Amino acid sequence: MPPGAAKRTQRLRPPFRLTPTYRMISVSYYERHVFFCCNQRDQGEACCNNHGAQEIRDYAKSKIKSLELAGPGKIRINMAGCLDRCKEGPVLVVYPEAVWYTYVDREDIDEIIREHLQHGRVVGRLKI
Repeated sequence: MPPGAAKRTQRLRPPFRLTPTYRMISVSYYERHVFFCCNQRDQGEACCNNHGAQEIRDYAKSKIKSLELAGPGKIRINMAGCLDRCKEGPVLVVYPEAVWYTYVDREDIDEIIREHLQHGRVVGRLKI
């Protein structure tokens, strides 16, 4: 290691302090983290946003909030850029399980919320 490299490395790392909220959560900040691909491609190429992904993501986020399932230690709904599965879209992925879904409408999202996010049961008919 070059002289002074260790000192530079130490300077780059701020001290890590756990917030009281984080201490309550053992593994992850969220129990489940859901990413909706909301990518919009140019010139008519296949993409999730051509299927109303943004509106469905907004619906899911609102639904999770109304069920009081949002927040630290609970569920987070996020928008993602391209998840590179456009031809199977629209798509979303649920972590930490890394389960990928496709969907058609709000009823499919309601089923994913009810079965997977609330009860931990994978929705086989929507899984890709």
